[in-house]
Amino acid sequence: MTLLDLTPRVQASSRLDTLPVAIVGAGPVGLAAAAQLVKRGIAFMIYEKGSVVGDAVRAWGHTRLFSRWEFLIDDAARELLADTDWEEPSATVAPTGTALVDEYLEPLAAHPAIAPHIRLDTRVAAVSREGMDRTRTTGRNQVPFALRVTLADGSSQDVAARAVIDASGTWSTPSPLGSSGIAPLGLDAVADRVVSALPDVLGRDRERFAGRHVTVVGAGHSAANTLISLATLAKLAPGTRVTWLIRNPSAKRVTTSDDELPERGALGSRVERLVASERVDVVDRFEIAALAPAGDGVVLRAADGRTHETDIVVASTGFRPDLDMLRELRIELDDIVEAPRRLAPMIDPNVHSCGTVEPHGYRELTHPEAGFFIVGMKSYGRAPTFLLRTGYEQVRSVVAWIAGDAEAASRVELVLPATGACGGGSSAAGGCC
Repeated sequence: MTLLDLTPRVQASSRLDTLPVAIVGAGPVGLAAAAQLVKRGIAFMIYEKGSVVGDAVRAWGHTRLFSRWEFLIDDAARELLADTDWEEPSATVAPTGTALVDEYLEPLAAHPAIAPHIRLDTRVAAVSREGMDRTRTTGRNQVPFALRVTLADGSSQDVAARAVIDASGTWSTPSPLGSSGIAPLGLDAVADRVVSALPDVLGRDRERFAGRHVTVVGAGHSAANTLISLATLAKLAPGTRVTWLIRNPSAKRVTTSDDELPERGALGSRVERLVASERVDVVDRFEIAALAPAGDGVVLRAADGRTHETDIVVASTGFRPDLDMLRELRIELDDIVEAPRRLAPMIDPNVHSCGTVEPHGYRELTHPEAGFFIVGMKSYGRAPTFLLRTGYEQVRSVVAWIAGDAEAASRVELVLPATGACGGGSSAAGGCC
């Protein structure tokens, strides 16, 4: 097997030197990458499939993050914003997703060094090399990347880049309800009774849940947030019932409260109290195999033949990376976690919590495709232990590598809060804690 050359280097092709770095996704980590590139004086373009920056964050904006503001602002972004009229939020407050967008992402995206380089309503459908599929080798590293982007009007075009930073996240690719990792049989017949993770139970979506039997599927922190909101709704709207359905014998990952992120520790304690007081019923060891209509509701069938009937299902089963867009690139992913192979052992959720992941940077994120990096929540594949501060350090190191700064790229320093088990990810599914 040929060893990869991980030495930072300036691209040899003069044309490559004239091209921008392409950033996929205008969320917190994508915008942090942009701030780092501004600091280095490197041209870039951001491609965001949503109509606004932070589109995925807005979807769960009603949810409070685990981390305080002190862990949520990238250092290079802070330097950029310091030259504007931006007022930095209080370091000790844990904001909601909406506050993260309004008080940080929007001002950062509006900065004159970043705003002209954002393309909204622009979905990256595929990434390749100009004139080369993944099977061609000769001269590959000197050929620009080609990104096929789809615009709001449905038209497509190819754009060239010297390097690609994929910060597209995992929000748009939730894991299926089926315990086998694929959609359960019968899902299409009851799709209108299955809701995605983190609905706004007490706000926008209240009428859908009030007075009904709601079953939350999943053992992570997204499920816990929804259970807490539903229990509150049950006190306000008579007839509302809440069931928590998990495939394991217990939900220890959520209910463990030994955590130095106060919001996350409190989450586990609150769920424990709800279960103990019987405000939330628990159905455990239930591995979903099939769904079927049951009047206006739905019946879930387990692999062992048991059934569970409910009105609405909230699928809080986690997320996975969208890898289809990367089919023509030479990427190296762990067979289990679907994270970059060198990173995977460091983030295995069976071993590590958010705070026990070792600092890492471009070396762990490097693929055989030179100049291509997956960062942020997507870099963690199916592991739900991501912290935004980790993503910021990733892009600092990656951008230093792109700039040819070997010393800075290799100097990975990251201080995270000590945490208890956090296998369920962040308070906002998709991992922005």
